[in-house]
Amino acid sequence: MRRLREETAKLPLARMQVAPEQGQFMGLLARLINARYALEIGVFTGYSSLAVAEALAADGKLVACDVSAEWTDIARRYWQEAGVADKIELRLAPATETLATLLDQGWAERFDMAFIDADKQEYLHYYEQALRLVRPGGLILVDNVLWSGKVADPSVQDQTTRSIREFNARLRDDERIWLSMLPVADGLTLAMKKGMSP
Repeated sequence: MRRLREETAKLPLARMQVAPEQGQFMGLLARLINARYALEIGVFTGYSSLAVAEALAADGKLVACDVSAEWTDIARRYWQEAGVADKIELRLAPATETLATLLDQGWAERFDMAFIDADKQEYLHYYEQALRLVRPGGLILVDNVLWSGKVADPSVQDQTTRSIREFNARLRDDERIWLSMLPVADGLTLAMKKGMSP
């Protein structure tokens, strides 16, 4: 994981990598809920997926959604080296299509955990699909919800910032979940789906 962080730090889009403490926290959450099936929307170079895959049950599976073969080729190398490549199924396609396919394939309410860290303007769509895929008592984690503090600055009105503001407000008022937003890294939301866990 250290070497993956170091390699990613040299890339032009290095800021897209989750912070080390966030990766560790996500792994701990996966262990706390005894996660077997996880979903990741936005992979980049695979740091968060590596952290979660290591924490999954021995027969666990992580479905990783991304559109970039370039970045995920780096991820694949480190997944292989860490011995978790057999737990990770990478699907290279727009995430909304992959999530719709998973629903069609009978994966509704079967995932224990989902992590959303992709196109911010699509967050609400990803969230609604993830909510259908995650079991009652399962967790949805969402990255970048503080957006470097821009969500709290009314003078910032670009489309991405406004999309994240709308997303945060929608989750605040969503009666289907229990919610907590943590000031970890760039802001991490934890949404637990209400209902009876298995």
